Amino acid sequence: MAKKILVVDDEKLIVKGIKFSLMQDDMDVDCAYDGEEALNMIKEKDYDVVLLDVMLPVLSGFEVCQAVREFSDVPIIMLTAKSDDMDKILGLEYGADDYITKPFNILEVKARIKAIIRRNQKGEVKKDTGSLVVYGELKVDFSGRNVYVHDKYINLTAKEFDLLSLLMNNPGKVYSRENLLNIVWGYDYLGDARTVDVHVRRLREKIEDVPGNPDYIHTKWGVGYYFKA
Repeated sequence: MAKKILVVDDEKLIVKGIKFSLMQDDMDVDCAYDGEEALNMIKEKDYDVVLLDVMLPVLSGFEVCQAVREFSDVPIIMLTAKSDDMDKILGLEYGADDYITKPFNILEVKARIKAIIRRNQKGEVKKDTGSLVVYGELKVDFSGRNVYVHDKYINLTAKEFDLLSLLMNNPGKVYSRENLLNIVWGYDYLGDARTVDVHVRRLREKIEDVPGNPDYIHTKWGVGYYFKA
């Protein structure tokens, strides 16, 4: 079955070029030219990947990403300005899975999309299928991929859940940021270690009572992260 991709950018020539190239690889491509249109399309259809520009009319790419994460964990690749590192960090903060800087090579865009699709199909992070695991006020249903804190449902993105799953299933084991990138994002992921830091910070904000003094996800300074059982 053809993979469904949504390309969102207000520069129609860029959208046209990306669409043409992806269709050459037998992908089913929809297009949107502003943030509101994109958000409505994501609500109505199931996409395998969303390619989302930061600078959009009506709603920015950040606003779209944040809104989407309220109801979907569809993989989102942000298109950011090459000179602005803050765009990359903010994109990850708002729930993006990856980012590509402009100007970009269409071959890189296709490689990133295919890498995300492969990772989702393989499901690199093997999770405990032993139903419910409880640590203090944290409850994780691995089979249903559901997380609860103080009996309240916590909405995690796919990568946040994969990260939590890996750490929880190996309590006390310290993983370097590079290890986590390779295991959770895959060896073909082209991002950097900041991706891990952002996801850990966002995960702590969701599951820890006091993110700055965590009960579950701890930092081994100079080494990496681990789950304290």
